[in-house]
Amino acid sequence: MGFVKEFKEFAIKGNVIDLAVGVIIGGAFGKIVTSLVNDLIMPPISLLIGDKGFTNFYVPLNDKVRAFVATNPNASLEDAKKAGPVFAWGNFATEVINFFILAFIIFLMVKAINRMKRKEEAAPSVPPAPSKEQVLLTEIRDLLKAK
Repeated sequence: MGFVKEFKEFAIKGNVIDLAVGVIIGGAFGKIVTSLVNDLIMPPISLLIGDKGFTNFYVPLNDKVRAFVATNPNASLEDAKKAGPVFAWGNFATEVINFFILAFIIFLMVKAINRMKRKEEAAPSVPPAPSKEQVLLTEIRDLLKAK
């Protein structure tokens, strides 16, 4: 029974919930960046370097794949992979671009959050108002000094 209670305390802590929300948002954000790269950035690059599509650039690694590519010059990466091993450098380059865009955006977000934290820390803090007891004791002290 102690294990269930301990797990419940762990799961309800704010840090765990914040982490879970961050992972979920990060996963969704990763999909947005992937779409940005695959659907908006890579198509113009592919037009500049060929109709094949940037992610479909690969190097065949055996004779079977080379023969397949020779008979199917516009074969996609997936088709070539079915024929045998390939060095898929275009797909790797796309994933590297995804990573750098995602890392840059996260950097900007952390930078903005740190700037907001510094502003909060720099703001002058107003001392809390004295409690009723402190006010009463101050009045008593002042009355005793006056006599």
